[in-house]
Amino acid sequence: MAERLTVVVVDDHSIFRSGLRADLDESIDVVGEADDVESAIAVVTTRRPDVVLLDVHLPGGSSVGTSGGAEVLQRLASDMPGTRFLALSVSDSAEDVVGVIRAGARGYITKGSSGSDVSRAVHAVADGDAVFSPRLAGFVLDAFGAAVGETAATDEELDRLSAREQEVMRLIARGYAYKEVASTLFISIKTVETHVSSVLRKLQLSSRHELTAWATARKLL
Repeated sequence: MAERLTVVVVDDHSIFRSGLRADLDESIDVVGEADDVESAIAVVTTRRPDVVLLDVHLPGGSSVGTSGGAEVLQRLASDMPGTRFLALSVSDSAEDVVGVIRAGARGYITKGSSGSDVSRAVHAVADGDAVFSPRLAGFVLDAFGAAVGETAATDEELDRLSAREQEVMRLIARGYAYKEVASTLFISIKTVETHVSSVLRKLQLSSRHELTAWATARKLL
């Protein structure tokens, strides 16, 4: 059974908040809700959840030229190392994606995601991973990918990985969930987890996000 997590949902539409609460899996407890910048800061500070699901465009706030979601992050993220922030928005603009990631969000998914997708993203972010809807990852790679490594693939780097680890690496870097990798390669989820840990260790990377950037920069996907 997945570890239980506490979540605060921040969105200015009550119907969306209610629907999301109902769609999240049983391992996630929604311990608070908010509908604007100030109420978000108040409830997150009080409840200190594991993860905050944060809409990008929130009413309220005082920062000119900054989205409501980014303002919440700027005012909270650095002072709450135990809480992760996951942006959840209808917007798929590069400006919005990069803005909240720079402010401290650990991921960005669109509101078209299913309840199970959001639940998986919550657990991934709580574990320290970074999560992006597939078509949004390119914005992040364009903005941050250059820091991950050199652009040319080398035989030496790939030679560190076994053939199976290379298969797992490519699927994980493309955004596949562990369960999907296991099904595709006909191996257990536990085996996938073992391979991913080995790949990250051998390549000296710390997260799936860095792995995606590494593979993309080397044109391995």
